[in-house]
Amino acid sequence: MHDTPGTRVAIAWMLAGAALIGTNGLMVRLAGTAPTVSAFYRMLFAGVLLTLFVHLRRDWRPMPRRMWWLALLPATAFAADLWLWHRSILLIGPGLATLLANAQVFFMALAGVVLFGERVSLRFVAGIALAFFGLWLMLGADWATLPADYRWGVWLGLATGLCYAVYNIGLRHVQRAGNVGTTNAAASAPVAQVLAMVSLLCAALLGLAGVAEGVSFAIPSWQALGWLLLLASLGHCLSWILISRAMQYLSVALVGLLLLVQPVCAFLLDILVLQRETLPREWLGLAFTLAGIFLASLKGRARTPAEPA
Repeated sequence: MHDTPGTRVAIAWMLAGAALIGTNGLMVRLAGTAPTVSAFYRMLFAGVLLTLFVHLRRDWRPMPRRMWWLALLPATAFAADLWLWHRSILLIGPGLATLLANAQVFFMALAGVVLFGERVSLRFVAGIALAFFGLWLMLGADWATLPADYRWGVWLGLATGLCYAVYNIGLRHVQRAGNVGTTNAAASAPVAQVLAMVSLLCAALLGLAGVAEGVSFAIPSWQALGWLLLLASLGHCLSWILISRAMQYLSVALVGLLLLVQPVCAFLLDILVLQRETLPREWLGLAFTLAGIFLASLKGRARTPAEPA
């Protein structure tokens, strides 16, 4: 990749977006609300903000009714993702919960094999081996002695990765459906509009889940409201706008590498802010796991990057 001012700008966008996502787990903890409640307000506030963003840009496009039905798949998957992940955060901490959620890389590849007939490369198999060895260093050596709630939080974190993979696949399908019948890119629904639609549907599903659980949706304090607004505006909206824009100009390999800032940032914040005790063996396991995720996320061929305007 050529070192140009445009490339450096795109790298800055990607690093900023990944770092913002890495703070989400900490903000969930600091909000101090029930897991379903924090997930509900995150998606509700994000959906409203994205809708306002598209409206102010005068970029709202008419969408066929079937897109709303198609959007139920990614909305349901992401609602399940947040329902699981927010509980995992409270049980094992934001750092490890975020790291385990990145198992979506492996589930995405498995979906490619099963659903789309793609082949699994030796690089991907090596990435899985590295990642699982790293997880064994972090967890497996003491698995039998870990509290039941902690082990449950680990399984919830891995299940989050599965739901996140389904969300990514479903969202891609919705975006492609929005392009059907259009003659050019300008006529299709913008990404922010699709994300707004999915976010609001996701909030509705999480609201129903909260009602079924019997939780109170009252926000306990102004401080909690502030953290929830930051979670929605910075950790969800701004982060994905930055990442989506940067992805257009960077190679696949570099995108995969820079996105690892997310779990690293979450893990470091867990240690620095929440004072998580971490053994040298766990640091080594973190390094192996991140290396495995990065290796598995690489494609056989990287596309040629463009220059940001």
